[in-house]
Amino acid sequence: QVQLEESGGGLVQAGGSLRLSCAASGRTFSTYAMGWFRQAPGKEREYIAAISKSSERTYYADSVKGRFTISRDNARNTVYLHMNSLKPEDTAVYYCAAKAVLFGIVPTSIPYDYWGQGTQVTVSS
Repeated sequence: QVQLEESGGGLVQAGGSLRLSCAASGRTFSTYAMGWFRQAPGKEREYIAAISKSSERTYYADSVKGRFTISRDNARNTVYLHMNSLKPEDTAVYYCAAKAVLFGIVPTSIPYDYWGQGTQVTVSS
């Protein structure tokens, strides 16, 4: 089992940047594929980025491609989401998630096993 805790959210002006972190407990972090989701008020949860166990594969939703970068540091049990060129429509609660996998990233159709509590990101215009 793994526990996840996000940090790094906050208020930023449009065009600005933030880096979200997700720290995982336990000694098996490197066996989990990781993902980032977000949910804005009144909208469905959106799967925005994913990374495989050893960072060889990544996935980005079209809405964030070219602006967001997912990365991980297995030695620190942490996954990051670097967000640049932020827009007001990026305002949401951001969640990280983990799933034990043999290889690759988690497809959009497969649920993750573990979730963090979320961190609020607000982008002002």
